[in-house]
Amino acid sequence: MEKYLSSSYKLDVDLSFTPFSAQGLETIVNGDILDQMNISGQWIHDITSWIRFIQVKEELQCPEIVRHASQLSLGLELTNDQKILDLNHTWLGQSKTTDVLSFPIIDETSFGVCNECIELGDIVISVPTAIRQAKENNVALFRELRWLASHGLLHLLGWDHSDEESLNQMLLIQEQLLDLRAIL
Repeated sequence: MEKYLSSSYKLDVDLSFTPFSAQGLETIVNGDILDQMNISGQWIHDITSWIRFIQVKEELQCPEIVRHASQLSLGLELTNDQKILDLNHTWLGQSKTTDVLSFPIIDETSFGVCNECIELGDIVISVPTAIRQAKENNVALFRELRWLASHGLLHLLGWDHSDEESLNQMLLIQEQLLDLRAIL
């Protein structure tokens, strides 16, 4: 944990961020919430904190190349139900909408530890689905979006939830990541 807390340790996260356009949104979203969720600096801060936490917690699954990286890159897109439906159908063969999709590209067999920027992949989140889920779960929209982003990030790092035990472990780690900023 010293490495995580050390101010000398620097993790540079390059985030390709696509904000959400509220045009055509059926639900009215507070302008301040829209502004907050569309600030890339907020996402960079959160994602960097989450990755740093995972890097130093040796008991957590993390590809070695990521664990030792100082430069990482990933994409985050906030989109609508139609686009996530299209992506889900095209890439995963599922003709249904979902809340978050992850497209990991890291493969440790293709390269060894290096000093170059490591590309993790992309996370795509459906904002309308997040709005519905936030209402159902009685949580703030921005908290739900962070929950989905943390879930997507774990998938980029190789986490999966093929059974009840792995799902519960993943959800527990998500709670820990959100607790880093006292969101829960």
